[in-house]
Amino acid sequence: MSIEVQWLGRVGYEETLALQERLVAGIANARGDAIENQKSEIRNSETLLLLEHDAVYTIGRTRDQSSLGDRAALPHPVVEINRGGQATWHGPGQLVGYPILDLQNRGRDLHRYLRALELVLIETLREYDIDAEQRASLTGVWVGAKKIASIGVGVRHWITMHGFALNVCGDLAAFQHITPCGIAGVEITSIERETGHAIKVKSVAEKVGEIFLGRFDEM
Repeated sequence: MSIEVQWLGRVGYEETLALQERLVAGIANARGDAIENQKSEIRNSETLLLLEHDAVYTIGRTRDQSSLGDRAALPHPVVEINRGGQATWHGPGQLVGYPILDLQNRGRDLHRYLRALELVLIETLREYDIDAEQRASLTGVWVGAKKIASIGVGVRHWITMHGFALNVCGDLAAFQHITPCGIAGVEITSIERETGHAIKVKSVAEKVGEIFLGRFDEM
């Protein structure tokens, strides 16, 4: 099954969440695993959605929401979603990627999938001469002690949704209101901060899309 890469530009969080749900249902329905009460997208191909969000905080499936801090004092809305992980922020200047992939055809190995996402981002950052790395037991991508990308996924019928967020440019102050990914004291960085050069999100999206296809076409 080929993967379609779509650049959506800047879109609202809930609009994109609904699109993910329809794409997941489309793949499930195509193989006979209908998802109850869920409309499906007409196409049933695997898809990588690349975009920027309007400013929003999200948090995954957890009773402990302390990483949000004082929720009433947050400067942007909060959305609770069906992914793993603690609080994070999405907004302008950040490249968000939502792969809708059928892991039933890719080994049914969630750990391998997460590591592959990290490697896509690490390889992308090398294009900007940034030496990024994985860290044992901490999902995401790091530049030394600073976190540059977060990953949080959901899986339904072995079909993935949600994905990664790579900080490209712009103001990162919104992270200061939360405990990003539940890691106290973590410093958040971006491609622009690490390189000292102005970077456009869409240009990074083009590189991510190319590298993503190269890695997942082989998976």
